[in-house]
Amino acid sequence: MAGTSTRLLPGLVYAALTTAVVSSLGMLLVPSVAEEYDVAVGTAQWMLTINLLVGAVTTPVMGRLSDGPHKKRLLICALAVILLGSVMAAVAPTFAVFLAGRALQGLSYGIVPVTIALARRYLSDDLVRPGISALSVTVATGLGVGYPLTGVLASGFGFRMAFVAAAIFLVTAMVTVWAVVPSGPDERAPRQRFDVPGAVLLGAGLSAVLLAVSEGPDWGWLSVRTIGAFAVGVAVLVGWGVVELRTPHPMINLRIFRHTDVILANGTAIGLGAALYIGLSVASLIAQAPTDTGYGIALPLLWAGFVMLPLSVGSFGANRVVRLLAARVGLPTLLRVGTAIMAVAAFLMLFAHDALWEILIGMFLFGVGLGTAYAAMPALIARTVVTEELGSAVSFNQVLRTVGGAGGSALSGAVLAAHPGLGTFPDNSGIVLALALSAIGCLTVFGALVVHFVVRRVGIEGTL
Repeated sequence: MAGTSTRLLPGLVYAALTTAVVSSLGMLLVPSVAEEYDVAVGTAQWMLTINLLVGAVTTPVMGRLSDGPHKKRLLICALAVILLGSVMAAVAPTFAVFLAGRALQGLSYGIVPVTIALARRYLSDDLVRPGISALSVTVATGLGVGYPLTGVLASGFGFRMAFVAAAIFLVTAMVTVWAVVPSGPDERAPRQRFDVPGAVLLGAGLSAVLLAVSEGPDWGWLSVRTIGAFAVGVAVLVGWGVVELRTPHPMINLRIFRHTDVILANGTAIGLGAALYIGLSVASLIAQAPTDTGYGIALPLLWAGFVMLPLSVGSFGANRVVRLLAARVGLPTLLRVGTAIMAVAAFLMLFAHDALWEILIGMFLFGVGLGTAYAAMPALIARTVVTEELGSAVSFNQVLRTVGGAGGSALSGAVLAAHPGLGTFPDNSGIVLALALSAIGCLTVFGALVVHFVVRRVGIEGTL
């Protein structure tokens, strides 16, 4: 077991990091894709939307399947599908084929819950908590690696080369998983019927809500299509909840929400996901905007991606510190600390974003806060939820991060679109307002966590 644990954790981290890099492909490439396929930039944005929609739908399905006996097979098959999508995107002759490839790449959002389920099952007891912590921050680390890589490859060889590189990484990840993950089915895992109605209802409800959030800026927030899609999505999700509570083996066991730790982790996932994506999208825009806008740094595509590198450094370093402190400091405390650091980063960027060094410091602090908070979330869930439910519980946390990110991205897009400036770039008031929303979001989440802590302490002292 010791030898397996030693090789398994680095292998799982590599697989998760590879797919996190794949999921980061897109934001910097929208203008290049629009030019290549002769479509409007708004149309090219669908390369982000369809990837997000597929990820939100497939992540809970993969999470539930990871609770079953065929974890290794599931991981390799998912990587193969993402590989196929990367190849399609790299050679796509038409925009429709390119979108199909981006849709298949959406499975990358579900890889982290599968790797966490494998870590919980096969790692030794002393490596489980640090292993889950390391895997949980690969999303942030992947962003910091993926953005610079995308910028370098796209500026030097065209956007298709970014997807070629993704395909190469995925092949190596598949080989790594095949070599380090124990073979054969997991004999301890329960063999239960898959909850098909739950999967269909959850997928349909999430798709409708995310479609409304993603397309709201273009359709109009009060348009019939936006309101209709949102109403249908909410109605279907309510129906899904009713079905899940009556199903013996549901897609996601909603009864785990009786646990305070699970509520804390999932509530924080939505709020921080929204605040993070607002901050990232605005920072990327500031980096590429011309200086005539009054806020732009005018970096070429080659260097614009490196703005996100401090995010990766900060999240990786924070994860190492969390491993050392987890045994001494409570996970809820780490969650509050991480959220507080993200709030500091957001307010710093709000009041200081005119120079490159200011953006780099803001991204680094975002990474530190994100690495601390995201490492605590799945660990909070894991210490409460039984092993048989871990995959679905963690995957739902991942879904909520995605939903929060979609909401934040759409909200910032609407704000920036309402403040047109020089050319296609917004004016400075739009940038400031978007960053203010990110800061307020982080502060709101931190305030809610502090209130919960105070109320709980008062309750405990009142019983003594």
